[in-house]
Amino acid sequence: MKTIKPYLADSLTCARILGGALLLFLRPLSPAFYVTYTLCGVTDALDGWVARRLNTESARGAKLDSIADLVFYSAMLVKLLPLLWPRLSLFYWSAVGLVLLCRLCSYVVAFIKFRRFASLHTCKNKLTGFLLFFLPYFLAFRYLPLFCWAIFVIAGAASLEELLIHLRAKTYKADVKSIFDAQRSA
Repeated sequence: MKTIKPYLADSLTCARILGGALLLFLRPLSPAFYVTYTLCGVTDALDGWVARRLNTESARGAKLDSIADLVFYSAMLVKLLPLLWPRLSLFYWSAVGLVLLCRLCSYVVAFIKFRRFASLHTCKNKLTGFLLFFLPYFLAFRYLPLFCWAIFVIAGAASLEELLIHLRAKTYKADVKSIFDAQRSA
């Protein structure tokens, strides 16, 4: 067990990267898609927990987790956007564009101030990811637009919060959980 311990969390994260890539080759909403998608979600929930539990947290693991998130959400976007686009209004997609612009501004501000890519794991960002994960399971329900608006509101608040944290911060701190946490540590 001692030889596996340092690599277990990173192995789970790598499994999510592979699963996210595999999603690109699966038919959306097929049983194979849902199984792979669910396994990606489980590994996302477990990798950080395992790293904390085994005391193997590392900067490399955090970067790997961000890469896994990028691969997974990119695959999700490629596979699910064609299914979502016709089911949601142009007004909704315009609002999503504003959230993405705010998120991009947050990344640019962090890069200019801290000379690094910075995506914080705030509570609101985690809640956004949690809700986004359930999106494919809601595609068959008639309340899909309402669920998507809930995601939009939380994602917008998370993006704005992260932008404000970066604007106010004097130094980069990866472990900020909310804007209130950032204010206390400033």
